[in-house]
Amino acid sequence: MRSRPTVPVDDGNPPDFTVPEHPTRTYRRHAGVEYDGGTVFSLRPRTEYDDPALTDLVEGVLERPPYRYGDWFDLPMPLYLVHDDRTGDTFRTAIRDGTIELHVLPATESDGLRAFYERVVESSGTEWQVRRRTD
Repeated sequence: MRSRPTVPVDDGNPPDFTVPEHPTRTYRRHAGVEYDGGTVFSLRPRTEYDDPALTDLVEGVLERPPYRYGDWFDLPMPLYLVHDDRTGDTFRTAIRDGTIELHVLPATESDGLRAFYERVVESSGTEWQVRRRTD
């Protein structure tokens, strides 16, 4: 399946975190979990941050309630499974190339993504560009 173009969702208004397409999850007996399709929101600071600074920012947000998170993957980039206890939303968060990516999971809704974004903005003190990609 090909990705559709990335589109801005912050055209001078607060970003719209509507999820147009949720991924489907399949369990393969020997291959683990796979996702097909889905939506990714990319948050890019208007002030340049490198990946280590973004990692510190995201971990600072995740260390405070209402979040529970895990980073148990051995990958060349930070990747977290995040759960928001207030909204009940779970999503993946990745950091790469100066961008925070919010990967929608099958049951993720807009409220949790919006709340995470608002906490990132509050913690960083800068403006952010938000784009959405659907696969």
